[in-house]
Amino acid sequence: MRLLLVWLINALSLLAVPYVLPSVSVASLYAALVTALLLGLVNTLIRPLLVLVTLPISILTLGLFTLVINGLLFWFVASFVEGLRVGGFWSAFWGAIVYSLISSVASWLLLPRPPAPPLPPADYIDSTARRL
Repeated sequence: MRLLLVWLINALSLLAVPYVLPSVSVASLYAALVTALLLGLVNTLIRPLLVLVTLPISILTLGLFTLVINGLLFWFVASFVEGLRVGGFWSAFWGAIVYSLISSVASWLLLPRPPAPPLPPADYIDSTARRL
């Protein structure tokens, strides 16, 4: 159930991106759902390989090159989805950042957080603790 809710939040976040960036357009909710699904798959399967291959340049740029990777993957997915239009690389770059921010804030606000683990009883003795 949580996975479906995250998918819906991501699709609705994608629908909000054109209000911030006019160079990105989403035609319909269906296009947003397909795009959110494809972005999730691409970020799960392809992104780790790209990050690994570009690790030296990511180290040199202190990790900022991952933003370029995110923009390229956003642009890549937009080339496959019929209802998503991106104006170019910089539109995809900023679109990926805005999409990520909106999605993160919406997930933080809407998804329930798991309960904290219970504290041990007061008389609990941790046998693995070391005293100095």
